[in-house]
Amino acid sequence: MKSITPLWNVPKNVKALTTTRAEGASTGAYASFNLGDHVGDDPAAVRANRAALRDAFKLPNEPLWLKQVHGISIANAQTAQAGATADGAWTDRRGVVLAVLTADCMPIFLCDRKGTQIALVHAGWRGLAAGVVEEGVRALRVPARELLAHLGPGIGSEAYEVGEDVRDVFVGRDANAASAFRAVGAGKWHADMYALARLRLRDLGVEAITGGEHCTAREREVFYSYRRDGVTGRMASLLWLE
Repeated sequence: MKSITPLWNVPKNVKALTTTRAEGASTGAYASFNLGDHVGDDPAAVRANRAALRDAFKLPNEPLWLKQVHGISIANAQTAQAGATADGAWTDRRGVVLAVLTADCMPIFLCDRKGTQIALVHAGWRGLAAGVVEEGVRALRVPARELLAHLGPGIGSEAYEVGEDVRDVFVGRDANAASAFRAVGAGKWHADMYALARLRLRDLGVEAITGGEHCTAREREVFYSYRRDGVTGRMASLLWLE
């Protein structure tokens, strides 16, 4: 089964991946490895895909599937129930599988250098602007300089056009965020979500940041994209400690 493995310098016990849209049971607009159970796909196909995910990657447990709302809540995976409303989770226990679903939003993987604590964050523009990155970093009880971060597959700047209102939200908080926007005329801007995430992480003191090379909207054969297709499936990003 195809997946994207983050290239970050983490201890060997830290396992991470992002799925692609290939090799699944879903059909039509959701073809074929859709893992989202909230997008209108056949529930039986989603169940089959999630079972295949567990088997293919020999997951130690069922992932903690969340109800994501573009907010900033980070769940404690030790106590959260499946379907908990949150846009990320953290754990310091082995065998607990964190999961976020995306189709243009960015999964952000976080880990301490010793490989004892991890967090996984779902970051669209609303969550990023509201502080979901900050909440994810705070959830890990180590100094920010001891963290490693990886930016998983999200929409690239050339495919992500936003209005003046979105730009104003970021630049109003941090003037340096202006560098992540390129004007395309008539009050429209191309927004670089990867650059915005890096700014937030570095402001917090996280310097070891990798990733940010994919574009879910342009890599049509590899990724689902809500911005591109509207009705579509979801990839899953997973993170766990062996």
